[in-house]
Amino acid sequence: MGPDEFRRAGHQLVDYIADYQETVRDRPVTPDVRPGYMRRLVPAAPPERPEPWDDVMADIERVIMPGMSHWHSPQFHAYYPVGNSYPALLADMLSDALGCVGIAWASAPACTELEVIMMDWLAQLLQLPEQFMFSSGRGGGGVIQGSACESTLITLLAARSCKVNEFLRANGTVHNEHGDPVVTPDRAALLPKLVAFASDQAHSSVTRASLLSGLRIRTLPSDSNASLRGDTLTKAVEEELRAGNIPFYVLAALGTTASCAYDNLTELGPICERFGLWLHIDAAYAGAACVCPEFRHIIDGIEHATSFNFNPHKFLLTNLDCSALWVRRSRDLTDVFEVNALFLKTPFSEMPSYRHWAIQLSRRFRALKLWFVMRLYGADGLRAHIRRQVKLAKEFEALVRSDDRFEVAAPVTLGLVCFRLKKYGNMINDHLLARINGARRIHMVPAMLPGETYVLRFVVCSRYTESRDVQFAWSEVQKHTDELLSSAEVLGRGKMLWSSVRAASIGLRLFHSWHSV
Repeated sequence: MGPDEFRRAGHQLVDYIADYQETVRDRPVTPDVRPGYMRRLVPAAPPERPEPWDDVMADIERVIMPGMSHWHSPQFHAYYPVGNSYPALLADMLSDALGCVGIAWASAPACTELEVIMMDWLAQLLQLPEQFMFSSGRGGGGVIQGSACESTLITLLAARSCKVNEFLRANGTVHNEHGDPVVTPDRAALLPKLVAFASDQAHSSVTRASLLSGLRIRTLPSDSNASLRGDTLTKAVEEELRAGNIPFYVLAALGTTASCAYDNLTELGPICERFGLWLHIDAAYAGAACVCPEFRHIIDGIEHATSFNFNPHKFLLTNLDCSALWVRRSRDLTDVFEVNALFLKTPFSEMPSYRHWAIQLSRRFRALKLWFVMRLYGADGLRAHIRRQVKLAKEFEALVRSDDRFEVAAPVTLGLVCFRLKKYGNMINDHLLARINGARRIHMVPAMLPGETYVLRFVVCSRYTESRDVQFAWSEVQKHTDELLSSAEVLGRGKMLWSSVRAASIGLRLFHSWHSV
């Protein structure tokens, strides 16, 4: 493909993308295919000779679209939003065209410098404490990671290193009665004693981080509002200390995946400072809302945090992948991940070498997306988007409350509504969701709240969602509820087997393994 054909194909594909975006509501929200559907549509071996672009273009509809769940459809109400906007799409085009690798400042100065500035811009929008900003000169700063999952793992590893070094400095040498050194604890011997903490509402990526790191993460019970409280943490830390273990890390979730609940940061923060624990805040979805002054209280207590993460690629109109992580002390990361092979060594620079801030070495020019989105929407435009989505969720909440067969199962603070049939058990609610999703007109996933309470989750995901889509979704819920509750099976026996609702069960398993990337 030469430049002339690229121009023609590019114009054609951009037109296709724009048409897809503006007509996505007309497509079935989920696909009607079975695993392996694509094998019969794609040859078993790659072509020996080049194929024409027009054939490739035609196969987008023939091969790809039949197997797509349309996450940006206004009828898609599952998981949490995945950001998407025309400015972000344009930025990714440019990033791919430039094709730079942000190993260090010298490898792509603009890539590093724009990321530094964009992380400070975001910090200003969220009103983060100045110690998290490069411009403060206090040693903190921000970096773009691929996901909140990565941020959890990275901060867990950094906290491990910090605590082990601290312990060895304080206790590394034991002297006998003559003042001679007797024991120097082996670093590896300390690892089994380390213990981190997170609530039972924390994302499943916390469990994965434990598996990958080999570190123990103790799950703590949340309260009736699905919030981790200070007295629970204090009790657990003191228990571990009495057992001879070394507490070192706490993950506080702000906007949990199941119900958008919030751990009590103002209680947890002082406790972490008292016991010398790294406090990491996972605000993957909810953090973006703090660009609106009326939602800034969500992160009250952030001044106690060691690190803070949220995903612009969820609620802030920015395409995957773009997860923003700030640390109070950048050396806490670089001391852990810094490896300088000869080919990577560059002259000293006041700019960060972001390869020392993350697991990956090769880094895309992801800051372009934030630059384009923040400039072309402006802070006012981003706030308007979030407020519109919250308003639509409140509209759906009102519809649920207007039907006395249903209950709202958790406070509605942002764009998520957890609801259920209140006079029936988990099986009936699961069966209801299976009917709704089976019709393929809207799509939702379930969650299990404290007390083994099964709920349906309605999330405003698409930037195209309007009031008519909320009304449509509610009409689908009511339609399938009427059919379900009038069925002889419900009236006669009042129960159903879980095996008969595989679709919802699969959705539940997918939900618990998902993050908002």
